[in-house]
Amino acid sequence: MPTERFFLDLQPAEERMRSWPHVVIVGGGFAGIKAAQRLAGQPVRVTLIDKRNFHLFQPMLYQVACGLVSESDISTPLREMFAKASNVQVLLGEVVDLDPAERRVSFNNSHLTYDHLILATGSGSSYFGHEEWRPLAPPMKILEHADEIRRRLLNALEAAEQCPDPERRKVLQSAVVVGGGPTGCELAGSLSALMHDTTRTLFRQLKPEDCRVTLIDPGDRVLRAMHPSLSEATGNHLRERGVELVLGARVQEISPGRLRATLAKPSPGQADEVILEAATICWTAGVRASHLGKLLAERCGCPVDKGGRLVVGADFSIPDHPEIRVVGDLCSYSHTPDGTPLPGMAGPAVQMGGWVALDLLAGLRGERQAPFHWVDFGSMAVVGPLYAVADLRGWRVTGLVGWILWGVAHLAFMADNENRLTLLLKWLWAIATRERASLLITGRPDQHIGVEVGLEEVELGSAEAKITA
Repeated sequence: MPTERFFLDLQPAEERMRSWPHVVIVGGGFAGIKAAQRLAGQPVRVTLIDKRNFHLFQPMLYQVACGLVSESDISTPLREMFAKASNVQVLLGEVVDLDPAERRVSFNNSHLTYDHLILATGSGSSYFGHEEWRPLAPPMKILEHADEIRRRLLNALEAAEQCPDPERRKVLQSAVVVGGGPTGCELAGSLSALMHDTTRTLFRQLKPEDCRVTLIDPGDRVLRAMHPSLSEATGNHLRERGVELVLGARVQEISPGRLRATLAKPSPGQADEVILEAATICWTAGVRASHLGKLLAERCGCPVDKGGRLVVGADFSIPDHPEIRVVGDLCSYSHTPDGTPLPGMAGPAVQMGGWVALDLLAGLRGERQAPFHWVDFGSMAVVGPLYAVADLRGWRVTGLVGWILWGVAHLAFMADNENRLTLLLKWLWAIATRERASLLITGRPDQHIGVEVGLEEVELGSAEAKITA
């Protein structure tokens, strides 16, 4: 029997707002936050819904995992962000259903009606049909994931400090990162630096030369989305930092402390299979759209791409529902000069959210907004202390200059001025002293397993129901 739901009618803070159009934004990521900021102070009533009460600066999650910064340095409470915007209401909850015909969303066992809906629920991690690997190899999408990776690595080093078996110690001092994209390269380089720094200064029984970080990817180079010259520079720097690259390898099996992969093109005399033993295994290889996109596709028949992203029109609306806009990682936007879908990155998400908000306001005034045009500022990745690679629309830089550009760009994207200041100070402190802000082992083991990024529990329940039926 379906759960009974009630309508949630919240009175706006001011009488004059009661006649204003109601805009519901689902998701407090880059796209959702930018849309809400553009609508703040405008003659619309905004309700921002998110299952977490904070905005997470996801590109810096790996810095939490390696102890450079703490959770609060890259997170900002949503209510604080919109404390001065009287027309923006923040609600905590997860949207579990949509009714496009009735223009309402369901969350917290209640309904909420809207005049305009902006979906910005982002993406999660894909294990390509092997969900059993998730507890063995945490992804990098939420704070709990970063905390779990740091906890596993530091616990492994603590165990190695007390281990009398030198071979077992080497396994405990080993980590594997699956996925050679920006997140994988950043995480691998940072974990290598963390392990070498701590074993050199904090652990008395461990040798830095026994630390081993392996980055595995099915492609022929890391950072395949970037120019080959930057991929080569990144690979060379990672190797210099002690990271072993295993390219052209596809993961076949993950078990506790062990990973097996097959090589597409093994060298002469080389086995076509590689087995890695490591106490810490991390997953950055796959991305899938939020489950809410699949749900909306079922409700109104709108198309999705092979990654589960909703195919949207030039104004980010879905067919037959101009009042619904989909932005960020959840949408597949191909209305570009060459027809290539926009990448799932913070830059495009911010521009999408801002444009949709302005287009919505223009429509309410009876005006037409100029067509969306994505400004590609380039891409970048940090792969070690004071070393980053950047491709800024053809201007390619590496090393310290790249790191400075990376730092300036990421500080500019931060949603909170206080976070900008604390991050800058902690970076400068780490450079000067090589000390880290957070090397605490806290919480319970495997706490990330019980935290869903978006409707995983609902989807798994449906799958189990089909099996037992």
